[in-house]
Amino acid sequence: MNLKLPRISSIENSTLQITGSKSESNRLLILQALYPDVKIKNLSNSDDSEVMQKALVSDDILIDIHHAGTAMRFLTAYFAIKEGRETVLTGSERMQERPIKILVEALQQLGCDISYEKNEGYPPIRIQGKQPCTNKVSLKANVSSQYISALMLIASSLPNGLEIVLEGKVTSVPYINMTLSLLADIEVEGTFENNKISIKPQKGLVSKNVVVESDWSSASYFYSIVALTASNSVTLGSYKKQSYQGDSALAEIYRSLGVETTFDNDTITLSRIPNATQKLPDVLDLSNSPDIAQTIAVTCFGLGIGCNLTGLHTLKIKETDRLEALKTEIEKFGGKVHITEDTLKLEPSSIYKEGVSVATYNDHRMAMAFAPLALRTSFRVNDADVVSKSYPDFWSDLEQLGFKVLKA
Repeated sequence: MNLKLPRISSIENSTLQITGSKSESNRLLILQALYPDVKIKNLSNSDDSEVMQKALVSDDILIDIHHAGTAMRFLTAYFAIKEGRETVLTGSERMQERPIKILVEALQQLGCDISYEKNEGYPPIRIQGKQPCTNKVSLKANVSSQYISALMLIASSLPNGLEIVLEGKVTSVPYINMTLSLLADIEVEGTFENNKISIKPQKGLVSKNVVVESDWSSASYFYSIVALTASNSVTLGSYKKQSYQGDSALAEIYRSLGVETTFDNDTITLSRIPNATQKLPDVLDLSNSPDIAQTIAVTCFGLGIGCNLTGLHTLKIKETDRLEALKTEIEKFGGKVHITEDTLKLEPSSIYKEGVSVATYNDHRMAMAFAPLALRTSFRVNDADVVSKSYPDFWSDLEQLGFKVLKA
């Protein structure tokens, strides 16, 4: 489905309910599979969470998780400890290009039986479920936090728990802390100190009701919209000030871009700060929240200001190479972008070409990050239904704000 977004000059004051966090939901789904008495409320309605749910109840040997990277990592660890279960875990063509070797090698250290069906280091993988023979593992710390969280999620179900030693500088710390917090919510004991994570075994019955906070990554697009408008506000639910999600850094980051965040019970209201200077720090390190890099880069482009974003090394192995994709699509509009392996530098510009077709690369965040530019120019979004991966209601929510979303 291709969409046309005509230029609009302003938005309507609106209140929106955002679906539960995909990151929290998928972690809790693994914990629920291990401890069936865990009950989850406000579960994400994203494609990724639906794929996870189907995989966890399937008796098939072949499990296809399509584009769902979180599901690939978490299910690899989950099926690895399902004694007597054989599973072939595969995904889309892009998923088969995304590395899994570091997690596989960590599980092999524990005594798990995993082999590659095609190319070494990449899905599809064949898993022969068995009980791990040790409770200690080490892996590089500067990798996707999903590898680390995958191990943490299965740890409490192991007879002796698990000790994970992280080698080098740890990145995406908030996602590790999110996993620890969700484990604590179901009364699993764990610590993270001096590059060592220790999770104790859960001996008793786990019976808990857990409410998933709404997704801060999804909120980022509305921060962008408010930054690009002269007035009006957007209220979003359900959010909390003490969030488990690293992307809640949005509130502080976007204050530099002129957006005030007001917390009230379980909602946040985003509004423009009158006469605010819209300028980011000279260098903004996003190593703890890389998923909001696309939104921030496009916001800065829409504001006509530059930005220098660092800590983006994990973006090259996402649904697409997000750094290359951002450079390509922003430059279609007339911007100028410089990238390295882990940085993106946008030059200030006030040119916004019309009629551009934004490619989305099977990446939900490309579609959503560029949508706010309709406050600057008219353009098309190709394969716009890719948003269902994390936020199926995105386009209808934009219409509620006053965006014109037309089939192209």
